Amino acid sequence: MVDFEQIIKTRRSIREYTSQDVSDEDILKILKAGMQAPGSRLGAEPWEFVVVKNRKTLDKLAEIKPRVKTAPVAIVLVANIERSFYKGVWQQDMSAAAENMLLEAVNLGLGGLWNGVAPEEERMLEIGKIIGINDISELKPFCIITIGYPAKNFENKFMDKFDDERIHYEKY
Repeated sequence: MVDFEQIIKTRRSIREYTSQDVSDEDILKILKAGMQAPGSRLGAEPWEFVVVKNRKTLDKLAEIKPRVKTAPVAIVLVANIERSFYKGVWQQDMSAAAENMLLEAVNLGLGGLWNGVAPEEERMLEIGKIIGINDISELKPFCIITIGYPAKNFENKFMDKFDDERIHYEKY
């Protein structure tokens, strides 16, 4: 049985990776986890994914988002606004998918990093062009998730971030 508490507690932003390849099977599991995320309406989830393993393309992405540089794979999450039911909340749907993917990476013994792209229009356009999207009015690059095996000095380990002073009941 999967220990979800352990996965949640040990997920960290991994910024440096070994050169070891990530299997296509693991990439597919991460993509499936993203697609299992809750959306604002069943059947109207806006997410699409562009898997990038080609080193030249990764290097182009790294010119905009430098943390992509050492990753063996990057997944660009793209919101298809036409498929979104509530046009104004696509970012929330995409965020849920991204977090599911990061948690599945930990479950598989991998590390991941959320590299923000949206809402900065210029950055969305630049990333879009690299992955073949020239018009970001309907297809919006949201973020890039890098995936790989954590380098020695970067590992998923527990870091207690709980702060009971941030909890309020009934009223702020």
